Amino acid sequence: MVKKFGEDNGGQLAGLIAYYGFFSLFPLLLVAVTVLGLVLHGNLTLQHKILDSSLASFPVIGTQIRNNIHSLNGGALPLAIGGAGALLAGLGVTRATQIAQDRLWDVPTDGRHSFIRSRLRGLALLSILGGTVVVTTVLDGFVVAGHGALATLVALIASIGLDLGLFVAAFVLLTSYPATVREILPGAIVATIAWEALQHAGSYLVVHQLKHATDTYGVFALVIGTLAWLHIGAQTTLYAAELNVVRARNLWPRALLD
Repeated sequence: MVKKFGEDNGGQLAGLIAYYGFFSLFPLLLVAVTVLGLVLHGNLTLQHKILDSSLASFPVIGTQIRNNIHSLNGGALPLAIGGAGALLAGLGVTRATQIAQDRLWDVPTDGRHSFIRSRLRGLALLSILGGTVVVTTVLDGFVVAGHGALATLVALIASIGLDLGLFVAAFVLLTSYPATVREILPGAIVATIAWEALQHAGSYLVVHQLKHATDTYGVFALVIGTLAWLHIGAQTTLYAAELNVVRARNLWPRALLD
């Protein structure tokens, strides 16, 4: 798997995803904060819960982003422009992921999805992602409210199940290869476990290592931390996708020097 990942230029593809992810993150959060302010006007508690849930996937730099993202002002036009920019940026991430997965699955150029179909699949995944954030927020509120150990455990398992479903959707939708759930499920499980580990490792780093350093590093820490986090997450996800390819096509065992 490692050898094929290198042959497919997986590291460079992960960098491409991280690049688009970096430029999509802030516009998406900017529009999200603005929309939350309009829809949930007067309910600051729920606004903060939804935003904090969205930023929970970025434990290393989530707090700094949270403190530097503010609503758009000036009426509908800035919101429309921001929304269009956020949508284009989000589709850039999904498109980069499609290119990466098509490369991993060795899909020929003439066999890949058309411009329109690839964008529709990207929109579908972004919609699923938005729904997942809302449901995760509800589950987080359920855990914080404290309904007993068993209920909390069920809510946590459900949250992990949502992450697994999101990876399954990404591995199926964002490739031109006609992947089945059975083919991509092992990689989706690995990606979910790896992502949970990354989140906990990032949270540990914030609590025990970076809590006194944020003011010192400032914007530099925000930019570098965001890029590093996105690249690690993208590379981990592509390794999980490569696992699906190797497993589905019986490309192992294979000598590293052949």
